[in-house]
Amino acid sequence: MRKLVYLLFGLIALSSGYFLFVSPRGEQEGEPISAGDVIICFGDSLTYGTGASPGMDYPSRLGRKLGREVINAGVPGDTTASALNRLERDVLSASPGLVLITLGGNDLKNGVPADEALANLIEIVEVLQKNGARVIVGGLRFPMRDRGYGKAYAELAERTGVVLIPNVLDGILGNRNLMSDPIHPNDDGYELMAGRFYEAVLDIR
Repeated sequence: MRKLVYLLFGLIALSSGYFLFVSPRGEQEGEPISAGDVIICFGDSLTYGTGASPGMDYPSRLGRKLGREVINAGVPGDTTASALNRLERDVLSASPGLVLITLGGNDLKNGVPADEALANLIEIVEVLQKNGARVIVGGLRFPMRDRGYGKAYAELAERTGVVLIPNVLDGILGNRNLMSDPIHPNDDGYELMAGRFYEAVLDIR
């Protein structure tokens, strides 16, 4: 009888250990937003997935983590101004419940002042919010070339209440093992990006 009790306790312990192993936050967890919400990733080449293998861009990987469809509305070379111009066609027309944004890198590269890019981002975010979407923004910081953009993302979050990832390329940019070229991540880098957006999505539950 005692052996049977020990055996039962052992099975319970093993079962508990198993669930503790498979249950931490991961791809099979419950949906952080409503099942009917459309999720759109909106932005430039970082959203599009330049440098990634097919299906390895961050929106595709985010969709797999969430277990649902995520629309990739990324356009390489997009600036905050050009993104604003296509907001209605590519995003609002789908009535999204959640929009994840990566924009600003091309503005910085093209010499657009940070306050001008910020004004465009604020307009994009406020239009999305007025249409019922929650917004997550992946900010960018480029060492030695920031020119006020890091501060602009912080101001965007303060003024609009968006969930901000202050530097979505933190630890990726400049790491040869995670980059496909000097600007764009490789598959491993996009996996880290997807993970950061995934954690941000979970935070807005």
